[in-house]
Amino acid sequence: MRLDAVGLEVMSHTFASIAEEMGLVLVHSALSPNIRERRDASAALFDVDGEMIAQAAHIPVHLGALADAVAAVRGLDPRPNELFLLNDPYAGGSHLPDLTLIGAIDIDGRVGGYSVVRAHHSDVGGMTAGSMPAGAREIYQEGLVIPPTRFTPDLERLLLANVRTPRMRRGDLAAQRAAVERGAEGLRALARRYGWESCARRPASCSTTPSAARRLCSRK
Repeated sequence: MRLDAVGLEVMSHTFASIAEEMGLVLVHSALSPNIRERRDASAALFDVDGEMIAQAAHIPVHLGALADAVAAVRGLDPRPNELFLLNDPYAGGSHLPDLTLIGAIDIDGRVGGYSVVRAHHSDVGGMTAGSMPAGAREIYQEGLVIPPTRFTPDLERLLLANVRTPRMRRGDLAAQRAAVERGAEGLRALARRYGWESCARRPASCSTTPSAARRLCSRK
C-alpha cells in the first residue's frame, strides 16, 4: 500500500488520535481527582518490538520511561490480550504511585503491539498516606513495589489490601483497563481498514511524523 502526502498525514494523525482517545477514556472514567482533574496520567501505543508508535500530549516524565516498562513486560513473553501491571522504578516505572498498565494487543491471534497507560494513584501503601513520605530512607517505606506482573484478580486483591483507599484504587484501575482496551480497539480497527501486513510490516518505523508514516505505509 502506498499513500500520497495527504494520506501520510492522515495516517500520522490517526495513530496520535488513538493515543489521545486512550487518555480521554482514562480521564473521564477515573474516580480520583489526581486523574480526573490534575490529569496526572499518560497514554501511548507501542509496536511489537517495543518501539513507541504514538503518544498523547501528556506528562513527559511518564512517556520517557514507558519504553523501559514495555521492554520489561516483553521479557515475560506476553500472550495476546494479557495485561501487566508495574510501578517498580527499576523496571521502567517512575515512582511508586504511578501504576502502569500494559496490554498486549491481539492482532489475528498474535501480539501486534502494546497499549500502555500510566496514572498517578493517590495511595499505594507505605508509611504515610499519599505514598510519598518525606522521611523515607528506603523504597519499601513509600509503598507496595510491583515488578512487571500479569494483572490478575489475585494481584488486584493484593494491591487493594495494601492501600488506604481501595474503592478509589479499584475504580482508577478499571479506568486504566478501559483506556488500554480503547488503544487495542483503535489499532485493530486500523489493521482492518488498511490490512495488518501493510500497517505493521515494520511497525518500528511508525511514529506521529509523516516521514515515519511514509516508511511504515509505503510497502506494497
